[in-house]
Amino acid sequence: MLFSVVASFIVSIMFSFFSGRYGERLKWLITVLPVCLFLYYLSLFPAINESKILYYSYDFVPSLGVNLSFNIDALSHLFLLLITGIGSLVFIYSTYYLKGHKKLLRFYLFLTMFMGAMIGLVSSNNIITLFVFWELTSISSFYLIGFNNDEKASRKSAMTALSITGLGGLFLLAFGVLAGSVTGTYEIHEMLASPEVFANGNIGVLLFIFILIASITKSAQFPFHFWLPGAMKAPTPVSTYLHSATMVKAGIYLLLRFVPHFKDQVLWYPILTSIGAVTMIYAGYHVLFRKDMKSVLAYSTIAALGVLVFLIGIGTQEAIAAALTFVLVHAFYKAALFLITGIVDHQTGTRDISKLGGLRKVMFPVFIIAGISALSSAGFPPLFGFLGKDLVYEATLHHDNSTLLTSLAVTANVFLVFAGFSVGIKPFVGKLPSSHENTKSPSPILWVPAAILAVGSLTFGLLASGLHKAFIFNGVQQLTGADILPIKLWHGFNFILLLSVVTLLLGTLIYIFWKLKHSKGVWIQKFDVLSPENLGNKIVEVFHYVSYQFTIFIQNGYLRNYVLTMMLVFTGIMSYHVFTSPLNFIHFEELLEITINDIVIVVIMFSAILFSVFSRSRLAAIAGLGIVGYAMCFIFVFYSAPDLAMTQFTIDTLTVILFVLVLYRLPRYLNMSNTKIRIRDGVIAVSLGVMIVLMILEVMNETPNKMVSEFYTENAYVLAKGKNIVNVILVDFRGYDTLIEVIVLSIAAIGVFGLLKLHLKRNEK
Repeated sequence: MLFSVVASFIVSIMFSFFSGRYGERLKWLITVLPVCLFLYYLSLFPAINESKILYYSYDFVPSLGVNLSFNIDALSHLFLLLITGIGSLVFIYSTYYLKGHKKLLRFYLFLTMFMGAMIGLVSSNNIITLFVFWELTSISSFYLIGFNNDEKASRKSAMTALSITGLGGLFLLAFGVLAGSVTGTYEIHEMLASPEVFANGNIGVLLFIFILIASITKSAQFPFHFWLPGAMKAPTPVSTYLHSATMVKAGIYLLLRFVPHFKDQVLWYPILTSIGAVTMIYAGYHVLFRKDMKSVLAYSTIAALGVLVFLIGIGTQEAIAAALTFVLVHAFYKAALFLITGIVDHQTGTRDISKLGGLRKVMFPVFIIAGISALSSAGFPPLFGFLGKDLVYEATLHHDNSTLLTSLAVTANVFLVFAGFSVGIKPFVGKLPSSHENTKSPSPILWVPAAILAVGSLTFGLLASGLHKAFIFNGVQQLTGADILPIKLWHGFNFILLLSVVTLLLGTLIYIFWKLKHSKGVWIQKFDVLSPENLGNKIVEVFHYVSYQFTIFIQNGYLRNYVLTMMLVFTGIMSYHVFTSPLNFIHFEELLEITINDIVIVVIMFSAILFSVFSRSRLAAIAGLGIVGYAMCFIFVFYSAPDLAMTQFTIDTLTVILFVLVLYRLPRYLNMSNTKIRIRDGVIAVSLGVMIVLMILEVMNETPNKMVSEFYTENAYVLAKGKNIVNVILVDFRGYDTLIEVIVLSIAAIGVFGLLKLHLKRNEK
C-alpha cells in the first residue's frame, strides 16, 4: 500500500533526472503509472463491497504519534478510483495535447507528483500525514497552474491559488494538532471514536471552524472561490484533473470524512448550507456573463462544489447519498467537457463561444461526446446526471425547510443546465464560421478519453441500481450508519420528476434566449469593486505596502541598528518584568559573599571594557576585549570549573588572533557617530547589562527542573563512554549541532579569507 501511495513521487523523482528532449520518448511510459494504480484500486473492490476497511500502518515518528498509516474504506476508495481513473485519461490525453512541448517532461513530473499527493490525502489515516499530503497538493498544483511561467497571468494565478489553499492548510494543521491533543491520538479512525470531542462546546466549535476554513478554501467556496477561475491559466489537462476529480474535491472529502461527528454540531447545518447556497447561486449567476469556455466551466465547477457543500450541510441520509452520487456525476461530465474544451481550443485556436459554431461538421464524434456530457450536466434521462439531480431534490424535499432548500437547488441547477449547453452544444451547432472551415478532425487520442467519460455517464445512468449500490451504498452506510433505499432511474411520475423537467425547461429557455451583449458585460463589471477577488487584492496591496515600509525601517542595512533594536526590545521586556515585580524575586541573603579575588577581577574587567570603548585603535580594542575574556577564565577557576576555564581561554585566544588577522587589513577608524549618539548607545548598553544581571539573579533563585541534567548524568558514561558530561553533550548528544557550528564557522572563515584576498581594479571599486 505504501508503494502505491508514493509510487507517483518515486516516478517524478526518477524522471526529474532526464532532460526535456526525452519527453516524447518517456510520455507513454509515465502514462502506465496511473493505469496500473487504477487497476490496483479496482482490484480492491470486492473487499470494499463487503464493507471491509483495509488498514495499513508504517512507523514514521512514533514518539510523536505520527505514522504513515492509511485506510481504504468505501469513501476513500471512491475518491481513489476517481483520482487514478480520470488521471489515466488525462495522462493519455496530454500525450497528444502537449505533443512537442519543450516542457513536456516537467509537466508530467508535476502531474505525477500531484496525483501521488491526492492519493495520499484521501487514504491517510493519520491527520498529520493527511496535512502533509494536503500541502503537497497545494505545492504541486502551484507548479501546474503556473506551468506557463513566462506569462505574468499564470504566475499570478499560481500564487493566488497557493496563498488561498495554503491558508486553509494552516487551519487544517491547527485542527489536527488540537484534535490530536484532546483525543490523545492523531489516527483519524481513533480520533473519530471520541465523538464527544466534536460536540458542542468551546473545543468542538474551534475544531469546526478550523476544518470549515480548511475545506472551503480548498473547494473554492465563497468568498475564497476566486482562485479557481484564475487557475484556468493552466493547460487544459491540468484544469480537467484539478477541477473535476481531485484538488477541489479534497475539501469535499474532508467534510465527508468528518460528517458523522460534526453533523450534531449546532453550527454545522446553518453555516454549511448558507455557504453552499451562496456559492452555487453566486457562481451560477456569473456563468451567464462568461464567453470563454474554460471560464464557464470554472464558474459552473464552483457552483457544483457549492451544491456539494450545501448537501453535506443538510447532513441527512438522503443528502449524503446525493452528495456522493453528485461527486461521481460531476467528475464524469465535467472532466469530459474540459477535455472537449481543450480539443476545441487545440483545433481552432480559440475558446470564445461567441466566435464558435458549426463544429459538428468538422468534428462530429466530438459533437456527440460533448452533447452527451452536456445533457448529463443538465440532468437529462437516462444519463447519470438525471439521477444525480433527482437525488438532490429528494434530499431537499425531505427536509424541514424544504421550500427554501428546494428553490435554491432548482435555481443552481438551472444555471448548471445553461453552462453545460453553452460549452457542450453551442460551439457545435449553427453555421460554421469561414475562419474554421479548414479545421481538422482531432486525433482519437484527444477524443477517446472524453468518449470513455461520456459512455460512463450513460452506463451509470442505465445501470443505476446495480452500480449505485456498488459505488455509493457502502459509503452512505459508513457515513450515516443507515442503509439507503434502492436507487432507480425511473420512479414514475412524481413531484421530483416535475422539478427535473422544470429545471431542464428553464435552463434550456435561458440558453436559447440569453444573448450576452457587451452592455451586459459592462454592467456586471461595475460590481467588481465589491467582489471578493478585488477586496482580496486590496488587502494584498495594503499588506505589501506595510511590509515594505516596515522592512525599509527595520532592515535598513546597518548592522549597528539591528543590534540596537534587539537590545531595546530585550531591555523593554525585562524592564516591564522588573517594574511589575520589583526585585522581590531576588534573595540577597542566599548570594555568596564577595571576596577580594572577585573585586580584583571585576576591576580588571571594567578597566578593559572602558579601554576598549574609548580606544582609537581597533587592535587595542581587540586586546582589551581579550583581557575581558581572560578575566572570565579566572572567575571559572575561582568557582571550580577548570574545564570551562580552559575552553574559555582557548576560544578567547583564537578569537583575538582571528580578529587581529582580519582587522589588520581594514582601514582606520571612521567617525560614524556624534557625542549624543554615543551617550545614547552607552545608556542602552548599561541598561541592557543591568537587566541581564537581574535576569541572572532571578534564574539563580528559581527551583530548577533537573530532568534533562539528570538524563545526561545517568547516560553520559552508559551511552557515550565519557565521564566529562559537558564534552559528551557537545560531541555525542549534540554532535550534529556542534558539527554544523564548525561548518558555519569554517564557511565564514573562508568567506573572510576570500574578501581579504580580493583585489579589485580601480574602476571596479
